Amino acid sequence: MTRYSRQERFIPIGEQGQAKLATKHVLIVGAGALGAPTADLLARAGIGKISIIDRDFVDLSNLQRQTLYTERDVVKRLPKASAAKQRLLAVNADVQVAAYDQEATVHFLEQLLTTETIDLIFDGTDNFDTRFIINDIAHKHQVPWIYGACVGASSLSLFIEPNQTPCLHCIMGGLPTSGPTCDTVGILASASQITAAMQVAEALKYLTDNKEAMRGTVFSLDVWQNTFSSMDVASLKKDDCPTCGTSPSYPFLQQDATTRFASLCGRDTVQIRPTYTTRDLTTLANKLTDASITHHNEFLLTFKVTGYTLTAFRDGRVFVHGTADVTEAKKIYYQYFA
Repeated sequence: MTRYSRQERFIPIGEQGQAKLATKHVLIVGAGALGAPTADLLARAGIGKISIIDRDFVDLSNLQRQTLYTERDVVKRLPKASAAKQRLLAVNADVQVAAYDQEATVHFLEQLLTTETIDLIFDGTDNFDTRFIINDIAHKHQVPWIYGACVGASSLSLFIEPNQTPCLHCIMGGLPTSGPTCDTVGILASASQITAAMQVAEALKYLTDNKEAMRGTVFSLDVWQNTFSSMDVASLKKDDCPTCGTSPSYPFLQQDATTRFASLCGRDTVQIRPTYTTRDLTTLANKLTDASITHHNEFLLTFKVTGYTLTAFRDGRVFVHGTADVTEAKKIYYQYFA
């Protein structure tokens, strides 16, 4: 028996479909509750190359639902993308894995999609700011992507293809201003696993040229209430959409020239992303005479100050742990970073 014999026996895929999968390159933005099981399923399915972008490191609270990681990753404080790469290569050494331990900024995504041939993008994020960037960048570069979301016990997914389906902007009309998050209502691992499974199922159909089997709907499921729905959104496509309309302007790809602050879902943590992109962690460590350094590796530097813990990444980002309040985090940040 070969590694993929059971998948090849599934007639719609077969040996020809399996050979196609080996030539494909997918990008996963976010390696958390959605991105981790998605990457695992894709690696086991024999995708040729998987690129993973994630800004975070492995935390103990992740292990409840993020299936690629272990307590050893928590102790070592490994960045998620690099930890995911290690696990995926242990699962399937034939798959190429590229790990990017940084935020999925407009600049980086533009660079990646310009230099790499990406066949499909997966949404594994936890915020709509990044999803709308993915939506714009995917349409600008004519790459299909799969939207996924899970919170509480609910799951939602949708395949979006440029020039064929309505985009996220068409459907939502812009960034949502409120809604439940894992901070407010929590999340069940079963909900995130189902979302990832639905995303990967659609991906396998698309990547093996079985498009006639694709759903073409927004599929939602609540694992606690035992309810599901499949809604056709084809009629929502808009000719004047700024992302996928006849004269697109890609509004979410406009470069942000200021430092950005964002509260991270479920972490009591604020992320700060300055405009510069690199940081010398050793130089920073030498300057921290009034702080207690707890972790220092090639990826990040973590130190404690009164009431807070700060983590600085080599790409310039900083996490302020111990508060979800952006204003409070700014005060702490500017005490240690100019």
